[in-house]
Amino acid sequence: MSDLLRLATAGSVDDGKSTLVGRLLYDTKSVLADTLDAVHRASADRGLATPDLSLLVDGLRSEREQGITIDVAYRYFATPRRSFVLADTPGHVQYTRNTVTGASTAQLGVLLVDARKGVIEQTRRHAAVLALLGVPRLVLAVNKIDLVDYAELTFSRIAKEFTAHATALGYGEDAVVEIPVSALAGDNVVERSVNTPWYSGPTLLEHLETVPVEPDPHDAPFRFPVQYVIRPRTAEFPDYRGYAGQVAAGTIRVGDEVSVLPSGLRSRVTGIDTADGPLTGAAAGQSVTLLLEHDLDIARGELVAGGELPTVTDEFEATVCWLAEKPLKAGARVLVKHGTRTVQAMVTELRTRFDEQRLAASDAPGSLELNDIGQVVLRTAEPVPLDDYTHNRRTGAFLVIDAADGGTLAAGLVGAPLPVLDGVDTCTEGGNTAPTDTHALVSPGP
Repeated sequence: MSDLLRLATAGSVDDGKSTLVGRLLYDTKSVLADTLDAVHRASADRGLATPDLSLLVDGLRSEREQGITIDVAYRYFATPRRSFVLADTPGHVQYTRNTVTGASTAQLGVLLVDARKGVIEQTRRHAAVLALLGVPRLVLAVNKIDLVDYAELTFSRIAKEFTAHATALGYGEDAVVEIPVSALAGDNVVERSVNTPWYSGPTLLEHLETVPVEPDPHDAPFRFPVQYVIRPRTAEFPDYRGYAGQVAAGTIRVGDEVSVLPSGLRSRVTGIDTADGPLTGAAAGQSVTLLLEHDLDIARGELVAGGELPTVTDEFEATVCWLAEKPLKAGARVLVKHGTRTVQAMVTELRTRFDEQRLAASDAPGSLELNDIGQVVLRTAEPVPLDDYTHNRRTGAFLVIDAADGGTLAAGLVGAPLPVLDGVDTCTEGGNTAPTDTHALVSPGP
């Protein structure tokens, strides 16, 4: 089992995400004394008798003043059993783009709902985003269970509704766990609560410590986006030519054959250098410098690949989550950033728009608006080596960038299928067709 778990929280505004994260940090004694003192002072200034644990996470001044999370807050903590990297993402629909960012590398998503409100629109939206991003496991934390008098019936109803939605998105029964919690009071977060004798499952921390972790894709084909070409041109290293970057997927060893894409040139690895000295091999996540047998013309943005090679193409279909106020329309000229490579592109077609509430799709939408998810076709000005996102999360993802100001317009997933329900006729623009079978899928989820 891996000793590191990357997780992300999601949920609607005021569901208590920041308080839950603060409770985890506080009860696992992962808070520095001076930080805790500052929280106590800030809470006292607000007239609170107990510390506001959300302040351990909401670090921006505007977040503390408004009482909401705006940016993704990354926190690091550990227990004797495992280390954690946690991304606390915003709940407001306006900041869904930040939720995409925080969840993009997560191995588990913790989705909060308010026990008084149950599963709402934003819950379903975040669940769909987590599914599309390929987050393999979910926890539904039914928060504020104390405010419904720890009612088992309320918890069961919410859990059943969410499980049906998660199943429709492609999650198996063993991939979703529901836990009744009170982040404010601490029920079932770190310590088991005496107030929920009807619940026999793990506390949130127990689950985080024991949930199986999907490993880095070491068994995937080797992928290495070149970030920088190193040529010292010194008397000591007159002929040194190294290609620096981070291994995105797979493993590489000295002597392995590789291809350079999109050119298709082939060579062999003769050395793997690091700041701490040479290696005989490297794996996903390691930053290294590759030395190749042949003196090739390789620049930043090219991909060194091994094993089954990605598809090199100048036209491809992708699922995008539109993150800009300005709507996307067919014919838009944009930039596509894939790995370390940025190319000019055009959105030639909007094929479908996904309704994450009904798990249905609209054909040929006129536009994609802020937070819309849809399938599009892009044509790039030059060929790009692409993996399918369902096969490789690291090299199947890309960003769509505004060529005018450099702002991020969308997060894209190459070829990722939308989890549209089987037996549901594709609804017409503005139609009101609702799915009838909430368990059968056209395409597989995570």
